Amino acid sequence: MSNSGEIANIVYSYSINELEEENKLLKETINHLKNEIDRFRTPPLMVCEIKEIDGNNAVIKVPNGNQFFVCVSESCDPLRAGDSVLVDQKNLNVLRKYSKNKSFSVEKFVILEKPTVTFKNIGGLEKQILEIKEVVELPLTKPYLFKKVGITPPKGILLYGPPGTGKTLLGKAVANSTDSTFIEVVASELVQKFIGEGAKLVKEIFELAREKAPSIIFIDEIDALAAKRLDVGTSGEREVQRTFMQLLAEIDGFEPLGNVKVIGCTNRRDILDPAILRPGRLDRLVHVPLPDKQGLGEIFKIHTKDMSFDHIKVDKLLNLMDGFSGAEVRAACTEAGYFAIRDDRSDVTEKDFIKAIDKVSEEEDSEDEYVNMFG
Repeated sequence: MSNSGEIANIVYSYSINELEEENKLLKETINHLKNEIDRFRTPPLMVCEIKEIDGNNAVIKVPNGNQFFVCVSESCDPLRAGDSVLVDQKNLNVLRKYSKNKSFSVEKFVILEKPTVTFKNIGGLEKQILEIKEVVELPLTKPYLFKKVGITPPKGILLYGPPGTGKTLLGKAVANSTDSTFIEVVASELVQKFIGEGAKLVKEIFELAREKAPSIIFIDEIDALAAKRLDVGTSGEREVQRTFMQLLAEIDGFEPLGNVKVIGCTNRRDILDPAILRPGRLDRLVHVPLPDKQGLGEIFKIHTKDMSFDHIKVDKLLNLMDGFSGAEVRAACTEAGYFAIRDDRSDVTEKDFIKAIDKVSEEEDSEDEYVNMFG
């Protein structure tokens, strides 16, 4: 009997302990669920931007664009204009600073890369290569030279000329030679897609450039953003002007010997606002023209160095390509290769090149006709 009693006591004690453990677990689960319910009942906080600071008060900008003068919590970290903060939706009082993730949201809208293009991949632009090296490469690689001489290098450079002449390649090549991050922005897309957010995105682009320094900001089609300003216009045009003013402010705001350089690119220098070209901004202008015959020869050599062909009269082909841009020379070489592939050949003939040049010329004529008809 004693053994049976002991066993019963052990079983009873085990059951009590098991029930106590289960009860403890259930209480913890209930407390967790209560906390979750309380958290879900808490009113959401709104993300706003600080415009001005005045002691324990601040002017904030809410997402719809309105601005309010509000109180700042004493426990809030020190704030400055441009910071993001969390505010309560009822009184809009600033509760705490909101630190943005370092993976900038603007990274979704720019091309960010470490280019592999070198100056050897560019033909017929020796003068332009020298100028971009002086303005962009030297200040990034040997800033002490400028300090020693006592001069201030330009903060940026403007590349202008017809489409397809190698302006983007120049930007990528100098980024490669300086081991810089290449941040490519298409100004027309910035303006068209982000009306109301353009100025903020411009600011974030320059923040990203400083974070990734040394870096080069390459603004393609800059005329879409920096065209001559008009006294009157639509709300969209006024927004473009605000974005443009933010661009000027950002260029003015960083040191000329800093590790960020700006390269603007345009086919329409004639419509640019003089403000973007004044000293201290994009004040070095580099014309990138259509290549001459010697330049065509260099470009042709670059794009055919890995191709197999015999008995090609290069001079004849260069004469046929008179007026071609570098991009059109490349297209002609690619098309010539396709003609060989269609005939199941590995060698490209002169006839292939002639047919390819004719095809590229016809496409260019068709494009010109379309532009003339529809502007």
